[in-house]
Amino acid sequence: MAGEQPATTYHAHAARRPDPGKLPARARSDAAFRVETRRVFEENFHVYGVRKVWRQLGREGIAVARCTVARLMQVMGLQGIVRGKKVRSTVLDPACPLDRVNRQFKAPRPNALWVRDFTYVATWAGFVYVAFVIDAYARRIVGWRVSRTAHAAFVLDALETGPARTPTAPGRRARAS
Repeated sequence: MAGEQPATTYHAHAARRPDPGKLPARARSDAAFRVETRRVFEENFHVYGVRKVWRQLGREGIAVARCTVARLMQVMGLQGIVRGKKVRSTVLDPACPLDRVNRQFKAPRPNALWVRDFTYVATWAGFVYVAFVIDAYARRIVGWRVSRTAHAAFVLDALETGPARTPTAPGRRARAS
């Protein structure tokens, strides 16, 4: 054995092409599991995801790991249907003002440009809506509000808290000390 050299990777690969029996064990099992995974997916109207395909294969007596089913479904581009309603958080209102800074969120000094952001957080009890006012120069939150309903008043409240928290708000003069 000391004098034998293993075949190079290319030669091993070239030998496998005409003879599928020389494929590695994982490649042979993947080929069989691909057929079964696709069959179960298609028999169930392209609805089943990884977990349900894996469980169905198990009920049929095909022992395969869940991670193998996930990997094969990803390689084959198979994806089940996701339940639930899509949440559309932003609906453009034509009456809203346009972007006045052309997406250039840079300011020459503190309190020269404030931007606001409005987002939501999913909780067990429902959605919580959060409004932030951020100083573009300092990249610091200068005002914020939280609400259980998405309404314009609490976004404006966040804007109102900003001047109270910063000594030199836009339109205000800094006091000389």
